[in-house]
Amino acid sequence: MSNKVTVLGSLNVDTTLRVARMPQPGETLSTENKTSAAGGKGANQAVAAARSGADTSFIGKVGNDDAGRFMVESLKNDQIDTSAIITDPVVGTGSAFILLDEAGQNSILVYGGSNQQLEADEVTAREDEIAKADILIAQFETPQAATLAAFTVAKQHNVITILNPAPAAEMDPAILKVTDLVVPNETESAELTGIEVTDEASMDANAKKFKELGVKNLIITVGSKGAYYATEKQSGFVPAFKVKAVDTTAAGDTFIGALSSQLKADFSNIVEALTFAQRASSLTVQGLGAMPSIPTYDQIKAASEK
Repeated sequence: MSNKVTVLGSLNVDTTLRVARMPQPGETLSTENKTSAAGGKGANQAVAAARSGADTSFIGKVGNDDAGRFMVESLKNDQIDTSAIITDPVVGTGSAFILLDEAGQNSILVYGGSNQQLEADEVTAREDEIAKADILIAQFETPQAATLAAFTVAKQHNVITILNPAPAAEMDPAILKVTDLVVPNETESAELTGIEVTDEASMDANAKKFKELGVKNLIITVGSKGAYYATEKQSGFVPAFKVKAVDTTAAGDTFIGALSSQLKADFSNIVEALTFAQRASSLTVQGLGAMPSIPTYDQIKAASEK
């Protein structure tokens, strides 16, 4: 039976500019191609969860504009419940501008827009939406006060909370005390713990520090190398699948969304869930664009059987 996943997060229209290489300071380059698509870390994670088989709903905010209506319709196309998305009458929908080079690496500029207007009381007003979930996911592209409010409500209803602390930012320590699983990359983990991630021993040290901060379970994603995990019962490293990356946009979001669709409440299947998430992420990086490249459950299973 699939998990019920609620995502609290960002909704951005992504504009991707393809370049041969990243520009140097003061340099002007011509772009090879320009595309626009639905995106935002929250939206990407929700779509990944839904396409991986989870019954998915979304809490967020868009502007009263065409971009906002486009974002809501994009989620509906993946059968995501959008009834808890709020429309801001003043501030426009968020957007992101992505520079993508020939090696598949990207640099991203984000305008938060209405995402940054999400209020804590608006989130707590959606308690019923949170309470019916098995898992609640949040990131740092919406205000931390809203995340804290949502996670506090979630813990009152025994809902598992997953925090993706991205993009890296100074964090309210109270959030970690109501987080069941934190999923940073190596840079974000070091930002939060003060311990640089260089090897498995330093990852163990990060896990120990997170436990001191209130989080008992940790996954550190390490790009093309794989993912480290530490729970109350076990720890280890799951290597990534080796593929030729075309576009790494949304790789991490796909990982988290796919993981949430499979993970059991007691984390007893964490290795299997991580392997599934790694496979999903490996498929995403082989396609262009964020949301268009996120695979379905059938595509993930088919790739796993090759």
